[in-house]
Amino acid sequence: MHADILFRGGICVLPGMTCQADIAVQENKIVALGDLSHVIAPQEVDARGLHILPGLIDTQVHFREPGGEHKETLANGMKSAAMGGITGIFEMPNTNPLTTTPQALEDKLHRASKDAWTNYAFYFGGTEENASHLPTYETLPGVCGVKIFMGSSTGSLLTETDEVIEKVLSNGRRVVAAHAEDEAMMRENKKTILGDSTDVRMHPVWRSEESCLSATQRLVKLAHKTGRRVHVLHVTTAQEINYLAQHKDIASVEVLTNHLTLHAPDCYEKLGSHAQQNPPIREKHHQDALWAGIENGIVDILASDHAPHTLEEKSQTYPNSPSGTPGVQTLVPIMLNHVNNGKLTLERLVDLMAYGPQRIHGLVGKGRLAVGYDADLTIVDLKQKKTFSNDEIQSICGWTPFDGETVTGAPVMTVINGHIVMRDDELTGMKAGHAYKFYETIHG
Repeated sequence: MHADILFRGGICVLPGMTCQADIAVQENKIVALGDLSHVIAPQEVDARGLHILPGLIDTQVHFREPGGEHKETLANGMKSAAMGGITGIFEMPNTNPLTTTPQALEDKLHRASKDAWTNYAFYFGGTEENASHLPTYETLPGVCGVKIFMGSSTGSLLTETDEVIEKVLSNGRRVVAAHAEDEAMMRENKKTILGDSTDVRMHPVWRSEESCLSATQRLVKLAHKTGRRVHVLHVTTAQEINYLAQHKDIASVEVLTNHLTLHAPDCYEKLGSHAQQNPPIREKHHQDALWAGIENGIVDILASDHAPHTLEEKSQTYPNSPSGTPGVQTLVPIMLNHVNNGKLTLERLVDLMAYGPQRIHGLVGKGRLAVGYDADLTIVDLKQKKTFSNDEIQSICGWTPFDGETVTGAPVMTVINGHIVMRDDELTGMKAGHAYKFYETIHG
């Protein structure tokens, strides 16, 4: 038997087991797994002592192009992803112009295809204006789902009323991902709680846990009414975890690395506005509840919500400083450090970043190490020490809230569609990514 590339002796996280195995790749796909001593390949990779994971996916990033290229581009965002062991990304619609028309989507797909360091797909923004067209728009190639913002967005992307949300949920059948903060409650809180304060430690106070729970409850109630699957993004509160545990029939759950790793008030005292994001990083008991949600199987997906701003923008006086932090490059090593600390197993991490995205979004040919699947691999060294540095961040913003922090566990190779894109902290120059395909659009 012949193959194009052979990965020998890695510890492979397979569906149902983790074991040492060789992996043979031919024409971008996995063609054999197991003891492949008889297989001949022109390129061999010695993976002994390393863990081979299905290609990990970051399902929530903001790459700012078009309209915000001074702080991120699709090319640099995907470079950051590949450097961090991420084989593909789902990008959000709050760019300029908004991704709310077929023309805007086509423009993004064209831009991404020119510098495809990773695989990619785009959320289509759901609005009052385009709701009636969503059954058609959601089936366009490269669309991973529909996104609505119940809080913290601009223009027509802000769908804060139940009437508009119900209109979006009533049109189409693909999963609708939601930023669930109650905009009306937050507006009132900003007047009555935040007032004239410039203290960033107030961020999780006026953007309250009650506003998140209110929005999530409203969303789930409308999901049941319309029979539409919803995906609640960046859940931050114990109340939401407890509530969503009772509604797994209609709602899936995402949590973020930062909310699992940082907590208030410590993060604001140390990082200031560099820890400012929406929904906010909250107190330790909320973080504990998120970890319990992972342990209990309530959480389906883990992502970064990579949302870069320049250091100049972030240095503005709060609350004029914009919310959002970079994270696509640091996501995997931070989570590997949590694996080493016993917070979750490597298999659960794969479930959250490979199986979960495949299951929730219906990815074709992705998400597991199995014969016939695309050869997307995240290869990691669980013993390698890594110290984060702003200088190594590929994002145009050029910083990370974890600058100077040391973790144990690091991605050492990113393999996309059978091609090595990153090896030992260096990009190889191979732009091997493609637009993701989805079962619900395969005949669209």
